[in-house]
Amino acid sequence: MTFARFPLLAALLAAACAHAADDPRRTVCTITVNSSDEREAFRRNLPEDKFRFVELVERGRPDWLASACKEEVRCDVLVVSGHFAGTEFYSSRYDVNESLRVDEMERVQCSASCPGLFSQLKEVYLFGCDTLKPEPVRSATPEIVRALLRSGRSRAESERLARALSERHAESSRDLMRRIFAGVPLIYGFSSLAPLGRAAGPLLDEYFASGSGEDVGTGRPSARLLGLFGPSSMTFAGGMSASDPNAGYRRESCSYFDDRVTLAQKLGLMHRTLRGDAAGVRMAFERIEGFFASLDESGRHEAEVSRALAALVHDHAARARFLALARDTEDPALRVRMIALARSVGWLSPAEQRAETVRMIRDLLASEAVGYGEVDLICALNHHHELDRELHRVKVAKRLASRTAHAAARACLGSDEARATVLRALASPNDPDVQVAQAYLRHRPITDPGELRAAISGVGRM
Repeated sequence: MTFARFPLLAALLAAACAHAADDPRRTVCTITVNSSDEREAFRRNLPEDKFRFVELVERGRPDWLASACKEEVRCDVLVVSGHFAGTEFYSSRYDVNESLRVDEMERVQCSASCPGLFSQLKEVYLFGCDTLKPEPVRSATPEIVRALLRSGRSRAESERLARALSERHAESSRDLMRRIFAGVPLIYGFSSLAPLGRAAGPLLDEYFASGSGEDVGTGRPSARLLGLFGPSSMTFAGGMSASDPNAGYRRESCSYFDDRVTLAQKLGLMHRTLRGDAAGVRMAFERIEGFFASLDESGRHEAEVSRALAALVHDHAARARFLALARDTEDPALRVRMIALARSVGWLSPAEQRAETVRMIRDLLASEAVGYGEVDLICALNHHHELDRELHRVKVAKRLASRTAHAAARACLGSDEARATVLRALASPNDPDVQVAQAYLRHRPITDPGELRAAISGVGRM
């Protein structure tokens, strides 16, 4: 009797799927990781005979996006509500753990594992700050211009190429969303601050009350909606098209997120980039860094990955160019990250990594650009005192030796004489000197009673 029910159950499921496929209504998918006001405004005002709603987020389930893919949901309209931090949409509520990561959206869009979810999107509504901000999150830095100049190009050509690289790689939120939602006719978002949900909900109600609901899902921008949200910086864009000047870059970017591309193949793509010119390497650095950070020991020992990694390790020309670029990098924190990547690739041994780090510190202390941040960085690098043995290699020019910041940097490397100078700076009338001393003491606090009495006495005499 029980087994006889299975054919009937299969028939019912098939009928349900056929009904969903034949449903003439547009599907509004919502991703609600913070405020539900925007979602509920759409739901209240759009007629049920023309629109159906699917909330993609399943509370307590981390793989909710993958779940939607398995259910073969196809969205005509997407409404995303959440705070936006450049890499993810998240909630400010302490009891909400769900978030929407940008790289997960890229994986869904670039991989055949979920070809249908966003394949027929006509409109996307991104209710979060800076979701369509046009300013790039990074730009072509001075070392890129210098690298282009060294290659024999003129300054004008170098600056022009640097600007082009910035436009291609700088990844403003606007460019990122256009790339993720390639081919989507209409993407709404905000170029700066977005209204909170409790303000956005009533604005949407006002929009729909004017009879504008018929525009939803058509892919045509609404002047009425833009006018209502205009004071809150709402703007719109179209997804990247095949004829877009940077469409080739999108295809290349997709290779890094596509599940069909193996780890070894992705490593090959990284190798090709690292083998290229310094400007391209610099602009792709964050992506390469992220890839190697995600490459665990088990992945490294796969046969194909191990061979691809060995080919990269033995590419001495790429190694030399990368280290030259790192040494030419003005930002010390970025230079440290580049040194760490060279170690992760296998281009540096632990001893060589330490030597490159000391070289960076030595170059930094030869300049006047040392302050709170630089002292904090050097102390953090020597948290376990492994660089104390290198103190004798770090010299400071006489013209800079009396500066508190330079003394604090040497104190971070274990100099007792420099420490005494920094502790005296606690009573300095010069605020930057006091701030540098505080940066140092975050890492090397006063524990000796004699030092503590002397510091208190000095501050008391101010």
